Amino acid sequence: MHLPFSRAVKAATNSRQVEQFILSSFVNMKLGKNQEVSGNATVSKAAPETRALRKEAGNWLKARRSEAGLSQVDLAATLGLKYYTFISQVENGFSRVPTETMEAWALALKLDPADFAKHLLVYYEPELHRLLFGASK
Repeated sequence: MHLPFSRAVKAATNSRQVEQFILSSFVNMKLGKNQEVSGNATVSKAAPETRALRKEAGNWLKARRSEAGLSQVDLAATLGLKYYTFISQVENGFSRVPTETMEAWALALKLDPADFAKHLLVYYEPELHRLLFGASK
Protein backbone atom coordinates (compact mmCIF):
# COMPACT_ATOMS: atom_id res chain seq x y z
CA MET A 1 0.00 0.00 0.00
CA HIS A 2 1.42 3.39 -0.99
CA LEU A 3 0.71 6.23 1.42
CA PRO A 4 0.98 9.86 0.39
CA PHE A 5 4.46 11.17 1.22
CA SER A 6 3.43 13.21 4.30
CA ARG A 7 1.34 10.38 5.79
CA ALA A 8 4.11 7.84 5.18
CA VAL A 9 6.65 10.08 6.91
CA LYS A 10 4.32 10.50 9.89
CA ALA A 11 3.77 6.74 9.98
CA ALA A 12 7.48 6.04 10.27
CA THR A 13 8.43 5.31 13.86
CA ASN A 14 11.98 6.65 13.91
CA SER A 15 14.27 9.00 12.05
CA ARG A 16 16.17 6.12 10.40
CA GLN A 17 12.94 4.88 8.82
CA VAL A 18 12.12 8.41 7.65
CA GLU A 19 15.61 8.81 6.20
CA GLN A 20 15.39 5.42 4.43
CA PHE A 21 11.92 6.22 3.06
CA ILE A 22 13.03 9.59 1.68
CA LEU A 23 16.20 8.12 0.20
CA SER A 24 14.35 5.26 -1.50
CA SER A 25 11.72 7.68 -2.82
CA PHE A 26 14.38 9.86 -4.46
CA VAL A 27 16.30 6.86 -5.79
CA ASN A 28 13.14 5.39 -7.33
CA MET A 29 12.41 8.68 -9.06
CA LYS A 30 15.90 8.72 -10.60
CA LEU A 31 16.14 5.10 -11.76
CA GLY A 32 16.23 4.32 -15.43
CA LYS A 33 14.27 1.42 -16.84
CA ASN A 34 17.30 -0.93 -16.76
CA GLN A 35 18.45 -0.11 -13.23
CA GLU A 36 17.76 -1.48 -9.81
CA VAL A 37 18.76 -0.61 -6.25
CA SER A 38 21.17 -3.00 -4.58
CA GLY A 39 21.92 -2.09 -0.96
CA ASN A 40 22.81 1.59 -1.04
CA ALA A 41 24.00 1.60 -4.65
CA THR A 42 22.16 1.85 -7.92
CA VAL A 43 23.26 -0.86 -10.32
CA SER A 44 22.78 -0.78 -14.09
CA LYS A 45 21.76 -4.03 -15.66
CA ALA A 46 23.33 -4.36 -19.07
CA ALA A 47 20.85 -5.97 -21.40
CA PRO A 48 22.16 -9.00 -23.30
CA GLU A 49 21.96 -7.10 -26.59
CA THR A 50 23.99 -4.25 -25.06
CA ARG A 51 26.72 -6.69 -24.04
CA ALA A 52 26.69 -8.26 -27.51
CA LEU A 53 27.02 -4.83 -29.16
CA ARG A 54 29.89 -3.90 -26.84
CA LYS A 55 31.62 -7.16 -27.74
CA GLU A 56 31.18 -6.35 -31.45
CA ALA A 57 32.66 -2.90 -30.80
CA GLY A 58 35.55 -4.55 -28.99
CA ASN A 59 36.20 -6.87 -31.91
CA TRP A 60 36.18 -3.89 -34.28
CA LEU A 61 38.58 -1.97 -32.01
CA LYS A 62 40.90 -4.96 -31.70
CA ALA A 63 41.06 -5.24 -35.50
CA ARG A 64 41.85 -1.51 -35.79
CA ARG A 65 44.55 -1.85 -33.11
CA SER A 66 46.11 -4.77 -34.95
CA GLU A 67 46.00 -2.84 -38.24
CA ALA A 68 47.81 0.03 -36.52
CA GLY A 69 50.50 -2.42 -35.38
CA LEU A 70 49.89 -1.79 -31.68
CA SER A 71 49.71 -4.20 -28.77
CA GLN A 72 47.34 -3.51 -25.88
CA VAL A 73 50.34 -2.32 -23.87
CA ASP A 74 51.41 0.03 -26.70
CA LEU A 75 47.91 1.50 -27.05
CA ALA A 76 47.59 1.97 -23.29
CA ALA A 77 50.95 3.77 -23.18
CA THR A 78 49.99 5.99 -26.12
CA LEU A 79 46.74 6.90 -24.37
CA GLY A 80 48.53 7.55 -21.08
CA LEU A 81 46.72 4.74 -19.27
CA LYS A 82 48.38 3.28 -16.21
CA TYR A 83 47.13 -0.25 -16.94
CA TYR A 84 46.71 -1.96 -20.30
CA THR A 85 43.91 -4.08 -18.84
CA PHE A 86 41.43 -1.30 -19.63
CA ILE A 87 42.14 -1.93 -23.33
CA SER A 88 41.40 -5.60 -22.74
CA GLN A 89 38.14 -4.76 -20.96
CA VAL A 90 37.02 -2.60 -23.89
CA GLU A 91 38.01 -5.21 -26.47
CA ASN A 92 36.16 -7.93 -24.56
CA GLY A 93 32.97 -5.89 -24.26
CA PHE A 94 33.14 -5.27 -20.52
CA SER A 95 33.70 -1.55 -20.92
CA ARG A 96 33.49 1.09 -23.62
CA VAL A 97 35.70 3.84 -24.94
CA PRO A 98 34.90 6.93 -22.84
CA THR A 99 33.48 9.73 -24.99
CA GLU A 100 36.06 12.22 -23.72
CA THR A 101 38.91 10.00 -24.95
CA MET A 102 37.51 8.94 -28.33
CA GLU A 103 39.63 11.47 -30.22
CA ALA A 104 42.83 10.22 -28.57
CA TRP A 105 41.89 6.60 -29.32
CA ALA A 106 41.17 7.49 -32.96
CA LEU A 107 44.47 9.28 -33.41
CA ALA A 108 46.39 6.46 -31.73
CA LEU A 109 44.73 4.00 -34.12
CA LYS A 110 45.43 6.28 -37.11
CA LEU A 111 41.73 6.88 -37.77
CA ASP A 112 39.66 10.00 -38.38
CA PRO A 113 38.17 11.03 -34.99
CA ALA A 114 34.72 11.89 -36.40
CA ASP A 115 34.45 8.59 -38.30
CA PHE A 116 35.74 6.71 -35.26
CA ALA A 117 33.13 8.27 -32.95
CA LYS A 118 30.36 7.78 -35.50
CA HIS A 119 31.26 4.11 -35.90
CA LEU A 120 31.35 3.47 -32.15
CA LEU A 121 27.97 5.14 -31.83
CA VAL A 122 26.54 2.27 -33.87
CA TYR A 123 27.49 -0.07 -31.01
CA TYR A 124 27.21 2.14 -27.94
CA GLU A 125 24.08 4.14 -28.81
CA PRO A 126 22.41 2.45 -31.80
CA GLU A 127 19.15 4.36 -31.51
CA LEU A 128 20.93 7.72 -31.36
CA HIS A 129 23.05 6.71 -34.37
CA ARG A 130 19.87 5.79 -36.27
CA LEU A 131 18.24 9.12 -35.43
CA LEU A 132 21.31 11.11 -36.47
CA PHE A 133 22.50 9.19 -39.51
CA GLY A 134 19.76 6.81 -40.65
CA ALA A 135 20.29 3.06 -40.92
CA SER A 136 23.18 1.67 -38.86
CA LYS A 137 26.30 -0.17 -40.03
